[in-house]
Amino acid sequence: MDTRLDLAFAALSDPTRRAILTMLLEDDMAVTDVAEPFEMSLAAISKHLTILSRAGLISQEKRGRVKWCKLEPNALRDASVWMQGFGQFEPVNLDAFERFLEAELRD
Repeated sequence: MDTRLDLAFAALSDPTRRAILTMLLEDDMAVTDVAEPFEMSLAAISKHLTILSRAGLISQEKRGRVKWCKLEPNALRDASVWMQGFGQFEPVNLDAFERFLEAELRD
């Protein structure tokens, strides 16, 4: 499971890939349609799509001459379960924590 989580979080670390996933929430899209709103080459978009595919976040299939992308909705389940484990903790106020550490180190 660690490898799957690593791949998912690595894929999600890029804003372009997150935007692509958001676009695919609406419906399946042809690769050329995915690329349209971005100011980058089709080759660059294809690299992003490959990363998303390797992470299992999307699937790609060829329909005729057109390559289509589809969101895999269950792909983030493991990541979601992992993140929910942190919900049991209170949010940390980093400023207060820093002040606490400074006070402790002074004493």
